[in-house]
Amino acid sequence: MVTTANRPRPNRPPREREEDPSGFTERVVYTRRIAKVVKGGRRLRFNALVVVGDGDGNVGAGMGKALVIPDAVRKGNAIARRNMVKIPIKGSTLPHEITVKVGASIVVIKPAPEGTGIIAAGAMRAILELGGVRDVVGKSLGSRNPINTVQATLEALRRLRDPQIELARRLGNKSAD
Repeated sequence: MVTTANRPRPNRPPREREEDPSGFTERVVYTRRIAKVVKGGRRLRFNALVVVGDGDGNVGAGMGKALVIPDAVRKGNAIARRNMVKIPIKGSTLPHEITVKVGASIVVIKPAPEGTGIIAAGAMRAILELGGVRDVVGKSLGSRNPINTVQATLEALRRLRDPQIELARRLGNKSAD
């Protein structure tokens, strides 16, 4: 069944995800135009929220700002690479459920059984896909602002702990690392 979501666009080639030699894939989640009103008129700038991941548990996000969108994307990519988070993937999902609030955005991420896929939308989906998580359920509550949603999702992934490694660490046993 062809729906609007999976229908091929007639006049536009399929957009390839940009992948560089280092193995990271980049996705632009959000762009916006900022107008600063000055005496001579409006000064336009652009922001780009970029998510970068290797599909193997490493993901990061960065906000680039510049006079043109390509420069903003490039800066966002560089910032995202400096702010990487290691996701403790357990099989194809996450070790436990977690809820995080950033601003008015609340993000709930739950592990899911094998074969479920990524059930999340927008910015949260981009982060989970590029991070290499294959089975997860994510829900965004409160504000759906993509900037706060990305920050909340990354904070949730940062707070995740593998129970066996955490238990071994607390007991002083270093062999579980």
